[in-house]
Amino acid sequence: MAIGNEQLIMTQEGYDKLVEELKELEGERSIQVAEHLRVARSYGDLSENAEYDQAKKEQEDLERRKDEVRSMLKRAVIQEDVGIDTVNVGLYVTVKNLEFDDVDEYKIVGAAESNFLEGKLSNASPVGSALLGAKVGDVVTAKTPNGEAQYEVINISRESSN
Repeated sequence: MAIGNEQLIMTQEGYDKLVEELKELEGERSIQVAEHLRVARSYGDLSENAEYDQAKKEQEDLERRKDEVRSMLKRAVIQEDVGIDTVNVGLYVTVKNLEFDDVDEYKIVGAAESNFLEGKLSNASPVGSALLGAKVGDVVTAKTPNGEAQYEVINISRESSN
């Protein structure tokens, strides 16, 4: 994920998960990586020490992720509790794909939280952005990589129906 200066819309749940991840990265994970480095150094010659190279890469990856998480937390804008009359970040939306006659439920989340396999749809994705502001009964058209897709909004709620 690129580190930038733009605001990052998030749900409270997503923000809290990032705070927990940072605690883990700065605490237990940092201790583990430091121990891996200590052990690898004890093997002697660092110029031909694969364990040391691997431990250094692990440390670099850890520091990079800590920087990313700190940046995301700094830029985070928590989506406040909103009404359920229109689709918005933090709400669940049930939609019907008019082409395939499929009905799916998604939670609209900020880009940093999106996970399609968990039903978390980014507000910046083609479908998520098309749904923002829609009301129950509205039909929206999303321009996806596979062409245009139309969705009818069936329900909007604060809680999952699953």
